[in-house]
Amino acid sequence: MILYLDIIIILNLLFNLMILSLTKYLARVHTTIYRLLFGTMIATSLVPIVIYFPDSYFNSMLGKGIYSIFIVIAAFGIKSIFHIIKNMCIFYFISFSVGGGLFGLHFLVQDTLGNKTNKFLLYVNNLYGDQMSLIIILIGFPIIWFFTKTRMDRHVKDKIKYDQMYNCIFTINGVSHQTVGYIDSGNHLVDPLSNRPVVICDEIFLKNFFTDKDWDLLCSSIINHDMEQIPTSIQKQISIVPYQGVGGNSDLLFTIRPDKLTIDYENEVIETNDVLIGIQLANLTADNSYHCLLHPQIIHLSTVRSA
Repeated sequence: MILYLDIIIILNLLFNLMILSLTKYLARVHTTIYRLLFGTMIATSLVPIVIYFPDSYFNSMLGKGIYSIFIVIAAFGIKSIFHIIKNMCIFYFISFSVGGGLFGLHFLVQDTLGNKTNKFLLYVNNLYGDQMSLIIILIGFPIIWFFTKTRMDRHVKDKIKYDQMYNCIFTINGVSHQTVGYIDSGNHLVDPLSNRPVVICDEIFLKNFFTDKDWDLLCSSIINHDMEQIPTSIQKQISIVPYQGVGGNSDLLFTIRPDKLTIDYENEVIETNDVLIGIQLANLTADNSYHCLLHPQIIHLSTVRSA
């Protein structure tokens, strides 16, 4: 069997660098490009050891595990045992994710296309006699690497978002409905006259408190800025709050004063009637994961009782 050692080493250098770079990104550790290159060279130096010394201790599972520790230390340094273990776990997670993705892609293509495209996909035998496609590796590795990165980014963002989402119960004119609220740290809107914080609720949720006729009248009054069209049942609870948008443009926000707002906040229940509900005639999110933007001031200043 002919082995092109130069091609194997170049591919390993490139892929090891990408894996260590993604490890650095996901672990949020500070390291220099020189350390990453040093770790990459140590990782790649295992290739000739495996080829020329197949019975080497470093070719065993334990040996590879110890060798991985040297790779992680070379790339990210030594800060603590926990730091090394965390980086090791992320390093192996990425290696298994990308490697498993490549094997899955390889068998998917092989089972679908059969042997007709072996020449086109440049199938070669690896060290263990198994066939792998160089084209699939060269194209699939960056795609799976990018997919892993974007999915982990999405996971982190979703975790941050869901850590700030809580069940809320709004009561208006004696009618109560529950929804999910998101604590928006950027929401600093307050009524300048009453100094009440303003939470924003979307159309999907607020429609539950009105008949179709009253909701249409309310929407018309908001769009036309006509107070006379507001339904008589809530006229005394409607107020207008001036605000400034992100672009610096000033506008007016129609608000409703609820009877009560209750929030299940961690192991506590927050209750307040000192709040206004800003009406948004659109969805707050595309996936409808929440229907209310909560004001952070409510959490700090409202009455709290044990759940």
